Order: sequence, then structure tokens, then C-alpha cells
Amino acid sequence: MGPVEMLHMSVFSQSFSPCGRFLAVGNSYGEIALFSLAAALSPDSTPFSHKPVLTFTAHEGPVFCLVSSDLHLFSCGNGEVSAWSWSQLIKKNAKALWTKRPNYTLGLEIPEINAMILQNKENALVVGGGDNNLHVLDLETGVFKSVLAGHQEYIHCLCEREREGQILSGSEDGAVRIWDNRTSQSVHCIEVHKYEMCARPQFGKWISCLASDGDWMLAGGGPALSLWHLRSLSPTSRFDLIGCQRHAQFYQDMILAVGEGPLVSHCMLGGEVKAQIPSSTPSLNSLEINNNSSENHVLTVGGSSDHIDVFTNPSYRAFSLSF
Repeated sequence: MGPVEMLHMSVFSQSFSPCGRFLAVGNSYGEIALFSLAAALSPDSTPFSHKPVLTFTAHEGPVFCLVSSDLHLFSCGNGEVSAWSWSQLIKKNAKALWTKRPNYTLGLEIPEINAMILQNKENALVVGGGDNNLHVLDLETGVFKSVLAGHQEYIHCLCEREREGQILSGSEDGAVRIWDNRTSQSVHCIEVHKYEMCARPQFGKWISCLASDGDWMLAGGGPALSLWHLRSLSPTSRFDLIGCQRHAQFYQDMILAVGEGPLVSHCMLGGEVKAQIPSSTPSLNSLEINNNSSENHVLTVGGSSDHIDVFTNPSYRAFSLSF
């Protein structure tokens, strides 16, 4: 890849291997790179350890989502989902096990897939994107078994409330919908921008990030990132962060968020922004925490460059991996 392409590369998605020793990263050119965290974090690491052990073209169009199960890495490109074997990838064999497309009813245009979650209990993958619908792929049968329709605009983000058997989706239409797994029906629709605490009309109403933890939800985008109590369906805290947040998650007793700008924000549940740690990338899309391995327990962030910053604790950026 030439220097001009490197300059315009964005990192959209990340997923840690089940063993926690590797990190898969998806970029705007349809490529997936595999990095060895074990090598990069080793006391004997060299600049070479910060480069991929494997890079391959997985899809046409950007790889907006990557998710791992115990055995597989799932990736999404334009209108399709592919599965890769982690044991084969680690041996540098990049051959898709399968590629499937949801049953789109649209015309010629292939909708991009912007969001994907793995439902372990259901053994299903849920994808959402440009056709405004969620599609549920049964991993047992390999068949898309249901379509969850209700959003008016394309879907940016998904998360799961496993205990309640619910899926949450956030869309360009400004709504967070809560879906029941069993009935595939939308049971609640929260229009975040209509709540004075969250509204930022100058940024619009679209929802670009969602996370849930038991009875709590984080939602943000055009509206300010806010913490919601899902039993009462009401916001309890607002986080005053600059610009639109693209990825947020619960971490221990706080919230980590990234978005426009180079900062990883550490927020307290009550709304206080406790710290903002600079990254090497001008604008951030994705934040992941490696919970699969205690010795490689790191936070990684990526965005509008070919770099992925590695934080050995949430307050300390140790080094960058790069394509």
C-alpha cells in the first residue's frame, strides 16, 4: 500500500483473539490485520513486533465490524458477513470458512453493515446497517432466521442485554430501540434527542454509540453521551464531551469513551469527566479492552490513521501498532 493510501486509512473495528494473544483490526480498505500482542508487549519487542503478522483483504469496502467467538472471527464488509477460523489465522492461513448475505429486499444498492454483535446464549450473530433493519443469523443452521424492522434510517450501533434477552440498536433516526429476542418485536423506543438533558440540536439526533450493563445503558452521538436507567427509561447523567462520541463502554466503576478528537475520556457514572488521555490519532472510532488474557490485558484504540494505540493501563499509552 502506498504512502498516500496509508495517509487516508482509517481503523474502524477491532477484536481480540479468544486466547488474548492476538488483536485483529479492520480498516477502510477492506483489510484485516493480525497483530501479536504477546510479541509487542514482550520485553524483547522490536519495532518489527508492532507490525502485523498477517494482513489480508477480507471484503470490498470498509470492515466496520469485527467480533470473536471461542473459535471464530466474524467480519462484515459491504452487505456480507464472513467467518474465519482463529486457529487458522494464527497459522497465517486467511481463508474464509463462509460468507453470507442477509436477505435484502432493496434494489441494486448493497447496504453496508455498520454494527454486529454475537449472542452467545442464542448462538446467533445480529447485524445492522444501511437497510435500516437488524438481521439475525442462526450460527447453528447458517440461516438468517429473522428481520427486526422498525428503524426509519440506517443503524449505527448494537449491544445486548443478555439477561433480559434483549438487543438494543441505535440509528440515524435518533432512536434507540429495545428488541425482544423471542418475539423479534421492538418493546421500547427511546428518542434520546427529545430529552433536554441530552439534546444537542447543533449536532443532530443520530445515535452512534451504545453500551449496556445490566439495567444501565450508555447512548451518544448527536445527543450528548448519557447514562440511562433502563427500568425507568430515563437519563441519569450526561457527559460533557466535545463533539460526537463513536464508541463508549463500561469499565470497572467508570466509562471509557472515544470520538471526534484524539482523546480517550474517563468518565465517572455521575457525569464527571475525570481524565482525558491523548492518543496518537486525530479522531477515534473504536476502543476495545482485552479481557481474554491477564498478561496481555490492554486497552486499544483506533481511528483516522493506520495506527492502533496500546494502553497498558487506561491512563498510559505505551506504544502504537501500525499497518
